[in-house]
Amino acid sequence: MPSKISVSPGNSWEGIFSGAAGLWLGLALIKLGNPVILDQQIQAPASREELLLHPWPLAWGYALLAAVVFLSLRFWRWHTPVPTWLVALPLLWLGWQGLSALQTVDRALTATTLKHFGACVTAFYVGLFAFSRLTRVKPFWIGLLGGFLVVLLVGWRQHFGGLEETRRYFFSLPDWQTYPPEFLKKVSSDRIYSTLFYPNTLAGVVILLLPISLATLWETGRPWPVPAKLAGACTIGLLGLGCLYWSGSKAGWLIALGQGVMVLLHSKLKKTAKMWVLGVIILAGLAGFWLKYQGYFEGGATSVSARFDYWKAAWQTLLRRPLLGSGPGTFMVSYKALKPPEAEMTRLAHNDFLQQASDSGWVGLLAYTGWFAGGCGLLYRRSARKISPECFGMSLGLGGAMLQGFVEFGLYVPALSWTTFFLLGWSLGSLHLRNSDAQPSTSPERRPHPARRRVPLPSGGSTTSWC
Repeated sequence: MPSKISVSPGNSWEGIFSGAAGLWLGLALIKLGNPVILDQQIQAPASREELLLHPWPLAWGYALLAAVVFLSLRFWRWHTPVPTWLVALPLLWLGWQGLSALQTVDRALTATTLKHFGACVTAFYVGLFAFSRLTRVKPFWIGLLGGFLVVLLVGWRQHFGGLEETRRYFFSLPDWQTYPPEFLKKVSSDRIYSTLFYPNTLAGVVILLLPISLATLWETGRPWPVPAKLAGACTIGLLGLGCLYWSGSKAGWLIALGQGVMVLLHSKLKKTAKMWVLGVIILAGLAGFWLKYQGYFEGGATSVSARFDYWKAAWQTLLRRPLLGSGPGTFMVSYKALKPPEAEMTRLAHNDFLQQASDSGWVGLLAYTGWFAGGCGLLYRRSARKISPECFGMSLGLGGAMLQGFVEFGLYVPALSWTTFFLLGWSLGSLHLRNSDAQPSTSPERRPHPARRRVPLPSGGSTTSWC
């Protein structure tokens, strides 16, 4: 997590590593927004126009991750006060995915998914063991928040004419009828999706990164005048909430409402004022939700009923294959055999936790749930002891991403999952380092981390600039 620290002017490797990590995740938000099981349908760009406008194959993302891992070796330290069970669970989960892969019902889907899961675990450990040691994180925020800003601006561009232009161009193609039905439905809709796979994926990115972005900008702008800080925060907030609203994500709306409630509960308002404002926020949020989606619910809430079909099939697969499941990424194979004749087809269960149960059995489900939910819970409990905006924003965004996992498939979208698990590892490692720094010790492994000290400047002064 970002902290008020000083920087040694000669340490350029930190800036390189920090910037590379931010570039990797920023590009993932822009170019790797499709589910991994569709990777075989994505061709490498063949021209400058395709490089800028088309999604990239996953292999390019793996190459960027490999570069980040190489740079992280200089800062890697295995010692961490993070509980052993939390450090071990990602390895248990990934190892169990490997066992499940030995009896998969679709080797191609499983091979693609297994590589992506390995990248998720790698991102978590890079954040935990290496990135949490850094003192220079501004280059990282430039890359990540720069990518997030591109996502938001593309979303606004789609709402104000971009979708209509895309629709006219697409339906002018001679072979447009040969495209999959779900793609035709996506193009025909007015819901924006920006650079991501579909609107609910865009909502997941906003839920994850908007609280983190606002907290980071507020802390970075400490030297700025208050009006300038408010203008920056309001601009990013408006861009993010606009994209969330136009995405049409119902779960996203409710999760964002919950995040707003948490912000209010941790505010410095008096208790009576909190209760009044809380009531207004909840009533206004639920009223707006009902007014926007009244027609949807009166029409039968087809996507909700479809999700119940998916979840029922995932549960049935778990009961039939309780030990190893059907294999990583193979829910679509199981669902095709179990779905009612009138139900629509899907590739993913729209519930990361139930898909883990279906694909890799009870052990896969419990290991993944313990890792993600346990990490978010620990982060929130530790940060709540002494709330700082950046810690609170991080726990709020990660908690929102975990909640969306109960109704969507963010685990299978690199733009979301790589960012989520990297931030989770980083925030847990940094938060615990700060806690351990507060405990005086003379042993080498428990001495205060150098990132937390005031360092003399060449002029003889000292600084606590936030980097």
